[in-house]
Amino acid sequence: MTNAKVWPCDELAIRATPATSDCVAAQKRWVLAATILASVIAYIDESVVNVALPAIATGLASSIAVVQWVINAYTLCLAAFLLVGGAAGDRFGRRTLFIAGVAVFASASLWCGLSGDATQLIAARAVQGFGAALLIPCSLAIIGATFPEEERGRAIGTWAGFSSLSAAAGPLLGGWIVDHLSWQAIFLINPVLALPAIAIAARHVPNSRDPQAPETIDWPGAVLAFGGLGGVTFALIALPNAGLRSTAFLVPLVVGLPLLAAFVWREQRTPAPMMPLQLFRSRMFSGINLLTLLLYGALGGALFLLPFALIQVHGYSATAAGAVFLPFTIIMAVLSRWAGGLLDRVGARLPLIAGPALTSLGFALFALAGPTTPYWIAFGVPIAVVGLGMVITVAPLTTAVINAVPEHQTGIASGINNAVASVANLLAIAVFGAVALNIFAHDLAFGIRVAMLVAAGLALASAACAALAIPGNEARGRPQS
Repeated sequence: MTNAKVWPCDELAIRATPATSDCVAAQKRWVLAATILASVIAYIDESVVNVALPAIATGLASSIAVVQWVINAYTLCLAAFLLVGGAAGDRFGRRTLFIAGVAVFASASLWCGLSGDATQLIAARAVQGFGAALLIPCSLAIIGATFPEEERGRAIGTWAGFSSLSAAAGPLLGGWIVDHLSWQAIFLINPVLALPAIAIAARHVPNSRDPQAPETIDWPGAVLAFGGLGGVTFALIALPNAGLRSTAFLVPLVVGLPLLAAFVWREQRTPAPMMPLQLFRSRMFSGINLLTLLLYGALGGALFLLPFALIQVHGYSATAAGAVFLPFTIIMAVLSRWAGGLLDRVGARLPLIAGPALTSLGFALFALAGPTTPYWIAFGVPIAVVGLGMVITVAPLTTAVINAVPEHQTGIASGINNAVASVANLLAIAVFGAVALNIFAHDLAFGIRVAMLVAAGLALASAACAALAIPGNEARGRPQS
């Protein structure tokens, strides 16, 4: 009898064959390779674009409002379609949606790199966001379906480790590419990585599904969220230059707010909502998501402005602007395991008060940077403090979200929290860009200083949310179904 290998192993083989099987062990490695490549694509792209924004604004002769949409078009589509992307993977096949997401993301990246004007670039970034909304939730779902529970933590840790490394390398690599090649070149990395990811997934990843997934997908809810958030964001970006009585502000606001109200109405009535609103009846769940909105709004707004501070105010190169993010990412990568142990020892409440408070201090330190302050003191120390605050926060935040809902709803609860973080980033870039880059355009240094102090206040308010919403005994159980 020959020991023939069949590629790929199907889902039944994974569950029925011992873990020592060559076929199963190799397939798990292929699954990790495909999902890691996809995450590297998403994380590198997300981290390099911020560093390239000043160059994009100069190269396309665009206003700050237009440049804000280079980030916001991506974030808007990601926030609106993230939850339905995961649900569609459960319903139609995670590999199918994963490959579709990678292909859409890579094609849109090529479009970004070939864009000749701001309109094309913004449209391409929106398509990128839709692709990311498919590939990101399906990546983790594929890992969860492939690895048994006793191996899943290590597999996710490996995936997260490579994601952290790519996030760390992204700004520095992006800055070097902008300085030595062009801003267009940063988008052309993605298709090179996407081709092997798609090939591996098509050949070696099982197309798992959730047999209990709802028959219907809440695409109408996603479209309403997209339109509502887009209208409000457009109004916020237009406000500083147009004014409260202008049609540029009022029309998108009048369109956006009713669409958001319609989204809430639909989520209350549809049998398979993308965002079950009954979860927000939990004081702890609502408080944690408010914490997320405030903290990630502060983080997104501050990190959006940081390259402008380094390049346009202090005259550093794009490479130097990218390098300043290294302490943040290294701290996140190295201390995450320690932070998880801290959570086990003291629960989530204390870290979710201390972490955002420390992050607030880091933002305040950014506001102290003067024209003669040395690079690493002005920016390296504050970003390290922000990184330490965030590493204390991230693991307890994830755990508190999961513990705030019954066990069968942990997946949707985590997805909602990720969507809230994306919405926070979307709105913060609109508001912070308006404050620092438009209202104070005549004195950019002062505008950025004001924005950093606002970020410090938001982070401190998020610490207060933790103190008010999370009970002292929160880590010892979850609500019952």
